[in-house]
Amino acid sequence: MQAATNESITPKSTGLTIVGFVAFTFIGYFTIGLSLGVLPVFIHQRLGYSTIITGIVISLQYVTTFLFRGYGGNIVDKKGPKRAVVLSMAGFMLSGVLMLLVYSLKSSPAISLGVLMLTRLVTGYGEGLIGASPVNWAILKVGDTHTGKAISYNGVASFGALATGAPVGIIINNSYGIGGIAILIIAIGIFGLLYAKNKVALKQNSKAPRESFGKVLKTVTPYGICLTLSGLGFGSISTFITLYYAYFNWQNAVLCLSVFSTLFITGRVIFARAIDTIGGIRVSMCCIALETVGMLVLWLAASPHIALVGAGIAGLGFSLVFPALGVEAVKLVPGSNKGAALGSYGLFLDLSLALTGPMVGGVASHFGMQYIFLFSTIMVFTGFLLAFAIYTQRKKMVLA
Repeated sequence: MQAATNESITPKSTGLTIVGFVAFTFIGYFTIGLSLGVLPVFIHQRLGYSTIITGIVISLQYVTTFLFRGYGGNIVDKKGPKRAVVLSMAGFMLSGVLMLLVYSLKSSPAISLGVLMLTRLVTGYGEGLIGASPVNWAILKVGDTHTGKAISYNGVASFGALATGAPVGIIINNSYGIGGIAILIIAIGIFGLLYAKNKVALKQNSKAPRESFGKVLKTVTPYGICLTLSGLGFGSISTFITLYYAYFNWQNAVLCLSVFSTLFITGRVIFARAIDTIGGIRVSMCCIALETVGMLVLWLAASPHIALVGAGIAGLGFSLVFPALGVEAVKLVPGSNKGAALGSYGLFLDLSLALTGPMVGGVASHFGMQYIFLFSTIMVFTGFLLAFAIYTQRKKMVLA
């Protein structure tokens, strides 16, 4: 295992080098995206369970993701990111095996649902370990000065993978069922393992004393809570858009996810430098405000065409929230804790997605499916208020 180094990296090759590492993020989230638009319908319509049960089962993934984020961050800081990536690829491969079992047991709804719950937990394990590992691996290679770029590229990889995986999963499901999706996930997991094995292992060589994970978590928490509230918008779209479209008898729900992700990626690519020029807090406020507008348009939409506009605005708004807040949070911890910082910060996005299922599912059950995006709008706007409060507090500290 080599120590962190960026001596051989030129400015022109920095982007390609980062891409080579965050490709693991794409692999991981592509496997997640494959089932994103399929499982809610499978649970609700094929197995016959309620929207609340559907939301809870889908959200189980984010429980283990939440639990393993910190563990993955500690592996990165102590043993390097390669080990975490290898373990995550193995987890995704196992989730494919379990999903194949879910498919074979579909005639027994209760048993199939039980295995599916285990599948979601294993998928969360894979996501928890992949979350901060590739971006840390990239930062170790290209240097801390490219942290913002690495986080941005990592986000493009994750949401690009979801945008690609969701429609591919639906196409495969229409022809072969979730069994076909399971086989593809197994194959992708094997490929990821082989790709990781051929990458040079790197490890942080900072001499700064390490802080406890609890202290790091406390440091990033204000930024993380803001991310959690903002992430409820994406979580609502990704988890419930297929059921929302079905409620109104609209077609092509997956297009809504694709538009969201496409505008998300566009925002990351075009406006990523804004974080360095005007600051992460200001960028996050602007982005969360725009996301709030998008979610409001989605709620008020009287046709699928207007819904697409709302999803696109929300995607553009959400695009820089994670890196903008993340850059500011990571600045507050020592270099020896960067893996734990990114891991603990990522916990809050997992928390957001974990809360989305039961919370939004509860709104759908008690008030009606038509109110889920009103609820999400209110949550995202609360995130804007918190970001503004953080900005105001920091401004007072500077003036003091």
